[in-house]
Amino acid sequence: MELLKQFAEGDLEAFEALFRQFQAEVFGWIIRIVRNPATAEDLTVETFWRVYRAHARFDPAGNFGGWIRRIATNAAFDYLKTVRREVALPDDLSSGPPSDPAVGGELRERITRAFRQLPAKLRVAAFLALVEEEPYEKIAEALGISIGAVKSRVFRAVRILRKKLRQQGVEP
Repeated sequence: MELLKQFAEGDLEAFEALFRQFQAEVFGWIIRIVRNPATAEDLTVETFWRVYRAHARFDPAGNFGGWIRRIATNAAFDYLKTVRREVALPDDLSSGPPSDPAVGGELRERITRAFRQLPAKLRVAAFLALVEEEPYEKIAEALGISIGAVKSRVFRAVRILRKKLRQQGVEP
């Protein structure tokens, strides 16, 4: 609690201590969203720069982990809005090996293509919920929205994905 109070007052050593403590967590959170290690490193730096600039707005009685995850999510959103090549689905997404590897690769590519076409807000919520299997509470906190809004975004994303996959000849 004292460290957070010092940080909120602008103490550089407190900021450095929080940076060391939360750097790996922030990087891990961002890489789940952007799926690119180099970009995640840049966005981690950007996140901590935003945190440092906003130190006076932080309430030392608050949840620093949740606060920084939200800032990291916003930095990742800002990035996703400017870049069209977005989230790549992991190779191990399928529940079992397909009978024909060529068919499985083609299906995975169609799913990835449909996923990339989702609006950034829906894509991030769906990716964190469906692929990363993060709890809705954690996603809601990071996105700064209610749990109901997370559920709504995931539902809308799934509905759009199904429609896009049907258009590509894939029956979900």
